[in-house]
Amino acid sequence: MPYARRNASGQLDSLHRTATAEASEYVDRHSHEVRQFLGDTEHADGQFGELDANFVRVIEDMIDTLVAKNIINITDRPPQAQAKILARKSFRERVSQSPLHVLEKNHGGA
Repeated sequence: MPYARRNASGQLDSLHRTATAEASEYVDRHSHEVRQFLGDTEHADGQFGELDANFVRVIEDMIDTLVAKNIINITDRPPQAQAKILARKSFRERVSQSPLHVLEKNHGGA
């Protein structure tokens, strides 16, 4: 999966699980062309995931600032939320102290 049928312009017209007379070209299901055809915009441009990760870092920094200014308390959150916040914070600190950190594209900043 998938086999492609193309229109006169060479663009994907349909995808098929099995090869047919009209759709005999195998295409990689992870290819940009297939993802775009299926409307997978999150992966088609490759940026949405990175934007999400960066936004999570901003939210983490905001939480840290609000806690430091005593505007909110971590203990006011449900136990599951506390655990997730603390686990993420702990992981981020460990990664930033890693000797491999110099190889990363982003250095954990907002």
